[in-house]
Amino acid sequence: MVKLNKIYTRTGDDGTTGLVDGSRAPKHSERINAIGAVDEVNSAIGLAICALENPDHKALLTRVQNDLFDLGADLATPANDGDFSPSEMVLRMVPAQSEWLEGQIDTLNEQLEPLTSFVLPGGSEAAARLHIARAATRAGERAMAALSHTSPVNPAALTYINRLSDLLFVMARVLNGNGNADIKWVPGANR
Repeated sequence: MVKLNKIYTRTGDDGTTGLVDGSRAPKHSERINAIGAVDEVNSAIGLAICALENPDHKALLTRVQNDLFDLGADLATPANDGDFSPSEMVLRMVPAQSEWLEGQIDTLNEQLEPLTSFVLPGGSEAAARLHIARAATRAGERAMAALSHTSPVNPAALTYINRLSDLLFVMARVLNGNGNADIKWVPGANR
């Protein structure tokens, strides 16, 4: 259980931040950049939830937000030996979390007609907010991929962030009247 009885600690005033294993990392490091990008995704999803009316959609995205905290904890726990096994003391993303996302994507996608064009981010306010969260998710994925070139990153974490952007895209289409209010891209329309 996390207990935060004091919000400021002054330990980061030197430009470093603490990791789960007790080590410190520069706040400009690839690891902290990836953790921060995941936090931005979580915040964008929180904003999107505010525009939702369907309680099932809200519950789905709240579950995702919880998973994103797990993802942040995973990234904050270096595994220099490449061992990403979860334990009582080490929180790791697991394949079941991505599998759950895939099931949600499949269920939501059943309602949609196949795409015949790329769609522009927008439509309804709720869909537009999900597109912002989707774009933030792609930025988070890029930050995690960059980290993976210098430090081991849990493959289950990389899979999760990739699947999440797919979920947000499909959910945005559902919120656009099951795709009927999607704004289609017209290649070269303004030449």
